[in-house]
Amino acid sequence: MAPQPDAQPFAAGTIPRRLFFYNAGFARDARLRRILALAGHDLRIGRPAPGDGVVVWGRSPYARRGEAMAARHNVPLVRVEDTFLRSIRPGRMGDAPIGLLIDPMGVHFDSSAPSVLEHFLAAHELDNSHLLMRAKEGMARIQALRLSKYNLHDLTIQPPPPGYVLVIDQTLGDASIRHGAASAATFKEMLAAAMDENPQAQILIKTHPETTLGLRPGHFGAQDAGGRVSLLSEPVCPWALLEGAIAVYVVSSQMGFEAICAGHRPRVFGQPFYAGWGLTTDAAPIPRRGRALTRAQLFAAAMLLAPTWYDPCRDRLCSFEEAVDQMEAEVRAFREDRAGHVALGMRMWKRGRLQAVFGREKPLIFADTALQAKAKAGSRGILVWAGKEPEGADFGTTSLRRVEDGFLRSRGLGADLVPPLSLVSDDLGIYYDPGRESRLERLILSPPPPGGLGRAARLRERLVALGISKYNLHGALPPLPEGRRILVPGQVEDDASILKGAGDIRSNLALLQHVRAQNPDAVVIYKPHPDVEAGLRPGAIGPDALIGLADVVAHKADPIALIDAVDAVWTITSLLGFEALLRGKPVTCLGAPFYAGWGLTTDLGPIPTRRLRKPDGQRQPRPSLDHLVHAALIAYPRGYDPVSRRPCPAEVVVERLASGALPHPGLGNRVLAKLQGRFASHARFWRR
Repeated sequence: MAPQPDAQPFAAGTIPRRLFFYNAGFARDARLRRILALAGHDLRIGRPAPGDGVVVWGRSPYARRGEAMAARHNVPLVRVEDTFLRSIRPGRMGDAPIGLLIDPMGVHFDSSAPSVLEHFLAAHELDNSHLLMRAKEGMARIQALRLSKYNLHDLTIQPPPPGYVLVIDQTLGDASIRHGAASAATFKEMLAAAMDENPQAQILIKTHPETTLGLRPGHFGAQDAGGRVSLLSEPVCPWALLEGAIAVYVVSSQMGFEAICAGHRPRVFGQPFYAGWGLTTDAAPIPRRGRALTRAQLFAAAMLLAPTWYDPCRDRLCSFEEAVDQMEAEVRAFREDRAGHVALGMRMWKRGRLQAVFGREKPLIFADTALQAKAKAGSRGILVWAGKEPEGADFGTTSLRRVEDGFLRSRGLGADLVPPLSLVSDDLGIYYDPGRESRLERLILSPPPPGGLGRAARLRERLVALGISKYNLHGALPPLPEGRRILVPGQVEDDASILKGAGDIRSNLALLQHVRAQNPDAVVIYKPHPDVEAGLRPGAIGPDALIGLADVVAHKADPIALIDAVDAVWTITSLLGFEALLRGKPVTCLGAPFYAGWGLTTDLGPIPTRRLRKPDGQRQPRPSLDHLVHAALIAYPRGYDPVSRRPCPAEVVVERLASGALPHPGLGNRVLAKLQGRFASHARFWRR
């Protein structure tokens, strides 16, 4: 299981349960109230009594009312601030925070007195090996994911050539400047020092994201640029900027903390929380801070111990790792969808879910033909259902993504018009077509990200324990004879995975004949595909043809229970082969599904050479099962939570599938599903 929310042993004692507030922000901000409620606090309006407390937002101008009330009634004052990983957009643009710093001692950016964060940094042992391992992994992970406090930066914008000195601007009048022993004059002093101490280097001034968005002015402008000083206002990724810098100069910006995480020793001109611990060069030292810390210890206090993190999908407090999982899902959706999409040739019943998944940033525009899609695209990309690309269509430089169901889909079949909880969008190919590279294949061939293998192992163990599969259909098992049992899953014979990924054996009958020929003494269990059993798709085998080939025909049986009951699985390209791998069963493939060719299966089909050899002829590294799991179930698909109606990580999809806490398909979908079942024999006319 993922780490649980960390305990907060506040040195100043426990925070009062009842907290009184005196500005409208606490009334307006539902997320703020919810996090405080989950942390055990009851927000009130009125006059505090002994045993109560007063809550204010940081050192904002509106905090003075609460400060005065706390002093008048002699009750504790609690200050609340954003965590250092917050949201996609700033709060001024309406995005809710994913965590809070709830502080009964002070506030992290006010150096005049200790805060809870400083208490952790100064007094906590910070020597627990598990805690420090989490911190090191967390640092590496947010860098790899390119996550920062705000995440509007554009990864397609490249930073200047490496070798510059990075000077970080902040917004004019920011509380962290005023309460961090600095002023507007400090920024001029910082720029002068950067130029004097680096006489040959290019100086790059990075504007604050809120300044770039026009929300608040900064300290530097066009008048400060010239010669070897330039102003960067484009939304370049902070981590990319730090990687190209030879030195970093800050007053109190969070980018100073990120610079430390990236391996820099920043020159600091204010008194932010990260100064004074031996990791910075300080222009204004803080006498009470003298402890020498490592980067991992600083990160552990700032990101693991001090914050209260919130999971908006499951509506509960969570660990730092779970908060990053959620931010990864939301930021990925933003990055892929920020320019908008035109959805080409999508069936009507799919459009609602496609809009929910891909249309959060800009509503999808639907088009019926390639010409319409290209005409409507503009700066948008084009989404097309995989396998439905119009032949000969030329979209020019417009990006094209092929959409398909994810491998953890729903409780019910797509043929029954049950909407999916995960979808893939592939800008290279599509996972079931081995004839060309797919984004999934590239993920499998790339090194796993920091923490990825551990996360995948936990997810795999959870899937197995809960019996989760793609469709989660349940049914009774037929009596199974003793002996070496082989499960042969039937497939839809006109399915794209057969048309694209099969070898010489391309039908269910031919598959059974081959399995029986190779395993004459085995107990062969044939499971027809649910769509074939329903008469919706081709691939049925007559009862007479099954004689002598299958010892058991497992009609409508639970596929996961069948996998658990057998010794091996033989398939062409069925996903049941992948689900068998998750459960430790040997799998033989006669086609080339996405999970074949990596050394995890016995491969009798036409495996693409690129899965085996690099372009220079060297052998490709063999991914582990958990590497495959991470690529296929975490990194490749995009999850959608129908309860909170937001992007979600794979772990939330699994939880929804396990609990069955899913909204039912609409009445229109249910009626349409019944009608298509009634006219299944004419499916060739309506299934397009």
